Amino acid sequence: MTVEFTAVWAASALGEHRPCEDTYGRFPYDSVPSLDDLPFTGSYEWFGDLGEVVDDQRTAALRDLERAAAAAGVVLPADFVTFETHSKTRGALVEASCCWSNLSGLMPSPFEEGAYLVRFLRDQQDCVIWYLYLRPGQDAFVVHSHELAWYLDHPLEDDDWEPQPELTAAELAAEVSWCAPSFEQFAYRFRVENRLWDVLVEGSREPEPAERDYLERYALCRKG
Repeated sequence: MTVEFTAVWAASALGEHRPCEDTYGRFPYDSVPSLDDLPFTGSYEWFGDLGEVVDDQRTAALRDLERAAAAAGVVLPADFVTFETHSKTRGALVEASCCWSNLSGLMPSPFEEGAYLVRFLRDQQDCVIWYLYLRPGQDAFVVHSHELAWYLDHPLEDDDWEPQPELTAAELAAEVSWCAPSFEQFAYRFRVENRLWDVLVEGSREPEPAERDYLERYALCRKG
């Protein structure tokens, strides 16, 4: 049975464009600017110089993950592999936020047979954890959750950890939200929004063209 996830973007405030009192808010996806007209081709032209391909333990782990995915009948998306194996992109999400990279192994979906999850990013307080969601014969997309981690490999650093209540597959799936149709589109929105913090909150610089474009899209989005 194919699961239908609620579409929600998890993020912090963006000044007057998106007030939020908590560290993270959950915003309906149709309330954030559409990026569907931008050319996300997997080449990251919007980023610029990706740097050199890095051959290290992190890349080796990624190659192992690629092989594990292929053996399981799913594909690790090429845009994710490109991002993670180039020197200037692989740390770009971490540099722009209070999150850190945390690549997991291939984890079977607990609520959809044949599907798999790969954790790739987590907030420093584990408020939100992001995953690739892989289905056989379909393009990968990005989901996020806090609760799901308790039922997968429990990476949470919590001294007060207690066993969680048992949930049905449907109940657990309801704790997961879809947030991007591809990794590259996720990376673009995540990076632009987090870099806008310097502009809107710190006031330390003027917005760059992509950031200004995003704010203009937000203004149009709010007008409906």
